[in-house]
Amino acid sequence: MVQGLSHITFVVRDLDKMEEMLTQVLDANKIYDSGDKTFSLSRERFFDIAGTWVAIMEGEPLPTKTYNHVAFKILPAEYRDRLRRINALGLKVREGRTRVEGEGQSIYFYDYDNHMFELHGGTLEQRLERYLAY
Repeated sequence: MVQGLSHITFVVRDLDKMEEMLTQVLDANKIYDSGDKTFSLSRERFFDIAGTWVAIMEGEPLPTKTYNHVAFKILPAEYRDRLRRINALGLKVREGRTRVEGEGQSIYFYDYDNHMFELHGGTLEQRLERYLAY
């Protein structure tokens, strides 16, 4: 029986740059750094982001950007501050998709290795309610 999400892993070229992005934009708390040890495939670091275990491992980045992404929930009032943090790191912000009014705002952005992230200010319940109203 699946009990929930265990962790999310991103393979990145530069652990320090990804750590900066995770801590500055997503308020990640670093909980482990393998240093030069490689218990898994390569050097790695673990973070806690609002109760979700996020791992980063050193390696070759994704060759291209796609719409595959991980979305983290933010409060709608945080939208401008989070966008400021993303821009301060020089990360590429992707134009958001067309939205139904009331489903919540999102910021889509790419890290340094072509992973896309979304910061979303809505809930599943809000989205379903709006979709069912159309």
